[in-house]
Amino acid sequence: MGLIAKIREHLPLSLSLSAQGQTVLSVLLFSTLLWLSLILALRFCLKLLLSYHRWMFELHGRISTKTKVWATLVRLLSSRKPLLYSYQTSLPHLPVPSIKDTLERVSDWWEEYVYLRSRSPIMVNSNYYGMDFLYVTPTSTQAARAGNTITALFLYRRKSRIPGTVIPLCAAQCERMFNTTRTPGEETDVLQHWQDSEFVAVYHRGRYFRLWVYRAGRLLSPREIQYQIQRILDDPSPPSPGEDKLGALTAGNRTPWAQMRKQFFSSGVNKRSLDCIEKAAFFVTLDDQEEGMMGENPSVNLDRYAKSLLHGKCYDRWFDKSFSVVVYKNGKNGLNAEHSWADAPIVAHLWEFTLATDAFHLGYTADGNCKGEIEHSLPPPQRLSWDIPLQVSESLAVAQALADDVDCHVFPFREFGKGRIKKMKLSPDSFVQLALQLAYYRDRGTFCLTYEASMTRLFREGRTETVRSSSNESCAFVLALEAGEDREHCHKLLRKAAEKHQNLYRLAMTGSGIDRHLFCLYVVSKYLGVESPFLKEVLSEPWRLSTSQTPVQQMELFDLVNHPEFISLGGGFGPVADDGYGVSYIIMGEEMINFHVSCKHSCTETDSHKFGSQISQAMMDLMTLLNPDFKEATKANPDKQS
Repeated sequence: MGLIAKIREHLPLSLSLSAQGQTVLSVLLFSTLLWLSLILALRFCLKLLLSYHRWMFELHGRISTKTKVWATLVRLLSSRKPLLYSYQTSLPHLPVPSIKDTLERVSDWWEEYVYLRSRSPIMVNSNYYGMDFLYVTPTSTQAARAGNTITALFLYRRKSRIPGTVIPLCAAQCERMFNTTRTPGEETDVLQHWQDSEFVAVYHRGRYFRLWVYRAGRLLSPREIQYQIQRILDDPSPPSPGEDKLGALTAGNRTPWAQMRKQFFSSGVNKRSLDCIEKAAFFVTLDDQEEGMMGENPSVNLDRYAKSLLHGKCYDRWFDKSFSVVVYKNGKNGLNAEHSWADAPIVAHLWEFTLATDAFHLGYTADGNCKGEIEHSLPPPQRLSWDIPLQVSESLAVAQALADDVDCHVFPFREFGKGRIKKMKLSPDSFVQLALQLAYYRDRGTFCLTYEASMTRLFREGRTETVRSSSNESCAFVLALEAGEDREHCHKLLRKAAEKHQNLYRLAMTGSGIDRHLFCLYVVSKYLGVESPFLKEVLSEPWRLSTSQTPVQQMELFDLVNHPEFISLGGGFGPVADDGYGVSYIIMGEEMINFHVSCKHSCTETDSHKFGSQISQAMMDLMTLLNPDFKEATKANPDKQS
């Protein structure tokens, strides 16, 4: 089209190129501009395509022609094996729905959304935990399990090697996964993120260490990291004065911690040691306890394991770190994650990769040690030094009272899983949420505002939105069932409530939820100094039932057919309301759902164990309603219940 000739005409005379040289340079410039134009055009087209979300609302097996064309075009414009950040620049921004649409779907609500402005402890109130495998521990050697776990986490940090998801999701939260710390402020906390760190901070029996995991640009082998961890375990030196309980500062109220940090950790040896913890890739606790589903009372021990990961001893974790890995004396592991930088699915993706890489790819020798060679000239881990004139007793007392008040119950539901629920042509998540509504009504004799977390990562920098699981339809179903109305009517109401829940979930995921919109209106009203009685009223009610499903995102990493014992327990969190429940659940494979229930001892009306039993019974009652033969089949197979 004569473009190359036009470029040649406008080349500066000062270049002093031959005619052939001018032609070559013009061709290069034209090719580069053409390539950039194509890239931008493709990215723009992909962004337009990814703004289409009606595919989520279509019934299985009844896909419209429009959606089929959309899926074909997305496949054509996408790479065959997308990586974690492949779609990042092509995702649309989260839309602002119209106020009219929001008000049509509104009900009383409450949410403690601003993590960083909260002045109460983040331990229990905000941080959450993830557990190890339920039935197996790959090795009983503490140092070896730490070696493989740390190695797997650093392999995950090489982002270019992490596969993306089938559905394009925003990966912005992954950017602050490592080398990130929440630092306290007197009015608001701040998230600080550093460039890739080559060391981790380790806590063992009251001492803090810096452990380098890279040497001359090379990641140490799992066996070398085990060797270094064993050096820490064998170190007989005692903690320096005040060092052992220093972590309690991160577990107590935020303002006192901010004041002490400014006064005692702004310079000198304390600042250098604190920098080592805050700039570390992540935090590791070598716990001297044994945890897991073990012993003569595995159920009680499982609950203790959950509490240990949620709060520990209140001073042996660093709750400000983006995440802290805990490795127990018997080889069991787990993690505690700070909430402000990312939501649970991000950490779950990391932890799935870590568990699978540890057990199936890195592996262990016959005697339970890590594989690989050891360079015995490695310098030993560095003890961190402190000069601590302060007392942490106030922060520790606040944290200890909070930890003692938490009641946790973890149990695997084995009677059936998503396989049987799907055969009934119901969404497994809707089924579980309706079971929770039924269980809560039986527990308290009333209904409550129910929070279910939904992601909005179909949009760039999207986080979460609220699914209001307690709806008019769910209440009508529960009341009819409890009133003993006929089965056909209850069955119809159950399906109507499940359909309503699934539609609410789809609306939340596709940017048409209401709670984030109302929250933004509230923030703007405060900024403008405008009093809104409506917003003030809707912000006054607590979420007495806060729920979340932990999604299994990389099932291909776990061969549950040949290795059914390698089942993850998922994770959990503390109750949002003082008189309510926190319920987390993970749907594992086709035949199991693991539940994590939390509440507070100080509330006489809540009991996590009682509520857990009611959840199990509600699950059974819903399945029996859908399939009356199920009850008889369960009686004929008592081994499965045990």
